[in-house]
Amino acid sequence: MSEITRQGLEPLRTIGNDTPRIDAIERVTGQAKYTRDWKLPGMLYGKVLRSPHPHARLLSIDTSEAEALPGVRAVITYENAQVVWGAGSVNGGRQYNDPAKAATIHRRYIFNNPVRFVGDSIAAVAATDRHIAEEAVSLIKVEYEELPFVLEPEEALQADAPKVYPEGNLCPDFRGEFAPMVSDIGDVEAGFAEADQIFEERYDTGFIHNAQMEPRCSLAHWQGDKLVLYTPSQGISNCRHDTARDLGLEDHQVQVIAKYMGGGFGNKNQNQDADLVAATLSKRAAAPVMLEYSRREDWLGVHGRWPTVQHYKIGVKDDGEVTAMQMLGYSGMGPYRKNSGGIIGMDAYGCPNRYREISPVYTNRTTSGNFRAPSEPHGFYGIENMMDDVAYKIGMDPVEFTLRNMRRPTEERPFTNYSLDEVISTGAERFNWQARRKVVPGSDDGPIKRGAGFSFMMFRAGVGTSSAIVRVNANQEYTLYVGVTDIGPGAKTTMGMIAAEALDTELSNVEVVWGDTDRCPYSVGESGSRTTIMTGLAVVEAAKELKRQIADNGMPSGNDVLIGSATPTPTTDGKTRQCFGAHFVEIEVDTRVGSTKILKYTTVHESGRIINPTTARDQIRGATIQGIGQAIHEDLLYDPKSGQPLTPGYYRARHLTHKDIPDIDIHFIEVDDGYGPFGAKTAGESGIILAPAAVGNAVANAIGRRMRSMPITRDKILGAMA
Repeated sequence: MSEITRQGLEPLRTIGNDTPRIDAIERVTGQAKYTRDWKLPGMLYGKVLRSPHPHARLLSIDTSEAEALPGVRAVITYENAQVVWGAGSVNGGRQYNDPAKAATIHRRYIFNNPVRFVGDSIAAVAATDRHIAEEAVSLIKVEYEELPFVLEPEEALQADAPKVYPEGNLCPDFRGEFAPMVSDIGDVEAGFAEADQIFEERYDTGFIHNAQMEPRCSLAHWQGDKLVLYTPSQGISNCRHDTARDLGLEDHQVQVIAKYMGGGFGNKNQNQDADLVAATLSKRAAAPVMLEYSRREDWLGVHGRWPTVQHYKIGVKDDGEVTAMQMLGYSGMGPYRKNSGGIIGMDAYGCPNRYREISPVYTNRTTSGNFRAPSEPHGFYGIENMMDDVAYKIGMDPVEFTLRNMRRPTEERPFTNYSLDEVISTGAERFNWQARRKVVPGSDDGPIKRGAGFSFMMFRAGVGTSSAIVRVNANQEYTLYVGVTDIGPGAKTTMGMIAAEALDTELSNVEVVWGDTDRCPYSVGESGSRTTIMTGLAVVEAAKELKRQIADNGMPSGNDVLIGSATPTPTTDGKTRQCFGAHFVEIEVDTRVGSTKILKYTTVHESGRIINPTTARDQIRGATIQGIGQAIHEDLLYDPKSGQPLTPGYYRARHLTHKDIPDIDIHFIEVDDGYGPFGAKTAGESGIILAPAAVGNAVANAIGRRMRSMPITRDKILGAMA
């Protein structure tokens, strides 16, 4: 079930109407070409040799038997292929001008010595057949010196902990400083002095893999000094730039093609080591090389969401006013930092005294990086469970407690719009919150217990500059060129709808050209929930420019065309731009076996105007399902004695099945804040932020025990009830 509450916003000619994906037939009939589907003449197949140790120095490597195997065309190792990956970036860096891209401390290569996690790459081969490539890899002989390792972020900061790098285990920031990330607002000690009660607790969250259906895959082909790269990248423009930078090329010497992909969720941001390994093998072998990771390789060799430890201290008055908030956090980044390691959630509260200190820490686990809303789901899980716990301890309804303390716009920090009160109240009414929650948590008689939980969020709308080009011919056929990749949400359809609306024509009259850097202008890429806002705005402005030309010159005739282009610089006039959401969930827990079952799930989101309700609903539903999975199942576990990963895959790290997925009531409140294309804001990531916290709060309400470690597995529930 889903509904849209419109505040003066009715569907337009195209915008706001349920619209099938314009490439649906291609997808369901197998015509859609994914990276793995490309075949080039003389194509070879690559395979990577990976470290079996969490930390080891490579003393020697013998590739002679692999090189002698018939069919092997190239073998590369850390000794003959010193190719930098990320050019030393310690913080990812999404835009050309991102200062993180200038950092060079703890530079990462496609092959590293020492190796620093199980799955770290050591060598690669290219052969005429996949089986030959696999055999060749098995013939490479490596002598290791095993080194001490550390897996947990708090342990890594102890004085006697094994060092991932000689400088220690605290990650440097993009300025090259070895210091925690600190946010200090107001006077937190004075705030605690005002409090009637102070509560302190610790929350832990595990490593979560993106678990996209399509493993990492890359096809590299050199045409002279130009690299053509087929790769499932979420941002082809940035992938081109990063790949060129890593290989010592100019941007125009790299062409990135990414038409379709089987999910990304942040896992396929920028360029990846597979791109660089395939490119290096292709150069060495003078032939195209296809490199496809196995599921286990994808799980271990490609990043996931970082595990965290969060220590909270909350001061509150007896009337429910929060006077001070403090969080000391630790993020396990693995041995190579690819993102900030943020833990976000406290800023959703209006408390004037807040202190947050986060230490991103090197460990010998799989590398951490972007995963749909990178810093938020674990952060909101911690703070929302903490605040829910505080509310019950002081005898307040968590919804009432939230409404009392959540952040609101101020004269100093205005919002483009604010709808959080309406979002929460609408969700509480649709869910029937007062009837479903247990005033006394865990008060059901018997082993089968029910409870209800709630969470809320505000989530920043993305930023970044994009370009768009629109062309029209004499037949009044429009062609839109945008540098997006359709990773699943339907960006191709969305861009087409925006163009059709802006051009006042039918969607069927608009051809969308996408996913090829040689044909398309720069786009911010599909990450950070920015595509609709930033690239969509560029499409609107390019359409306006084309319409001005048509008004001045009339429609073209013969073989002539008219072309409009735009690269707008978005602005919100200094205001904070957010989307808002609230999730309510009722859960049933069988305390005899520790099982959980979701009985009812209600979501309310304000994401501006909804361009295509069909795909928007799917975005919220899919993100919510991911969040539920993170809450109750998923974690990459390690053997603390050997450092070996124990759950690298779908079947070991339990994921939701269709049987587990509840009906999700999805409700949108439409508001045009005056800044997005036709009033659109952000939807893609917001659903996943709320689900872990809401589920955690519901479990606590059902069993009367607060689960302070995510995922909330059967054994943890049984342990809490013992």
